[in-house]
Amino acid sequence: MKYRSYLLIAVAGLFAACSGNQKPVDLTAQKKPANKYQFAIVSEKALSASARLPGQLVPFNEVNIFPKVNGFVKQLFVDRGSIVKKGQLLVILEAPEMESELEAANSQYIQAEADAEASKEKYDRLKEAAKVPGSVSPLDLDDASSQMKANDAKAQAQHSNVEAVATMLGYLKIYAPFDGMIIQRNVSPGALVAPGKTGDQPILILQDVHKMRLTVDIPEDYVDKVDLTQPVAFTFNALPGQVQTATISRSANSLGSMQQEAIEIDVANINGQLKPGMYAEVKIPMRSGSKSLLVPNNAIVRSTEREYVVKDSSGKAELINIKEGLVSNDSTEVFGNLKVNDKVVIRASDEIKQGDGLQ
Repeated sequence: MKYRSYLLIAVAGLFAACSGNQKPVDLTAQKKPANKYQFAIVSEKALSASARLPGQLVPFNEVNIFPKVNGFVKQLFVDRGSIVKKGQLLVILEAPEMESELEAANSQYIQAEADAEASKEKYDRLKEAAKVPGSVSPLDLDDASSQMKANDAKAQAQHSNVEAVATMLGYLKIYAPFDGMIIQRNVSPGALVAPGKTGDQPILILQDVHKMRLTVDIPEDYVDKVDLTQPVAFTFNALPGQVQTATISRSANSLGSMQQEAIEIDVANINGQLKPGMYAEVKIPMRSGSKSLLVPNNAIVRSTEREYVVKDSSGKAELINIKEGLVSNDSTEVFGNLKVNDKVVIRASDEIKQGDGLQ
């Protein structure tokens, strides 16, 4: 009984304590809400690295072959894929009217030459007869001399005309201007062809593929940083894993319509693996005489319209358009309205708009 009395007293005391004004204490630490954006600082340092740019192979020489005169295709000695040598006969044309012109020119030349010979003989006889005083008047001798010279000039003119027509007739045969490969044939025997104009289709297209040009367009921001003395490494997309090296052969020294400077690297096509039009990734050696602004690679937002970073401007988002420069493992050279120690958002996205709060 005594034990039961103690138990009742303890339960009553517990209820009394719970009904008091004291509240339970929250012992967990109060945490401040974390900022949902992370930032990085724009840094500055001198770079000396390389830039990876796309390149494309083009033939060392390429020509669209047109006839020099009107004619019909009589014979074709090559087709697409034919390997030809310089001076090799490719096409024979026929033009009957030109052959008639040559015959007519030859006839006129023969006649003029005969007239010149006759007038010379007449002059020689008169000159011999004039040795006897009073037998030939000086006027007749002068007339004979003038006639001889005129006929000789006509004969020479007709000879030049024959050579000109013969030269035109020689244009009916078309020869290869250099060693190479025929990559396109656009006519068949019997086709009428004519000297080409811009936009016309050529008879043949010839390319020199023994040596090729790897062309690379250098953006304007890089043109003063390319090191022309260093070897260039490149890998063709069609031949992965085969890294080749060569030196820069020539540069345009001028910016094109896309504000880029074209450089060329001569590449020997020893085993014939390389084809015009193949793309390559080219590692262009760069030198940087001045310091460059760097941001983390993941701070750059890329869209179809532009590239930009999100700058913290007094707690507000400011979208700064940039151009990318040299790229390293963790940072990228940028050009834009930025300065050292600016804060930029890393892992930013296009969901951040101009003027959004960044706190």
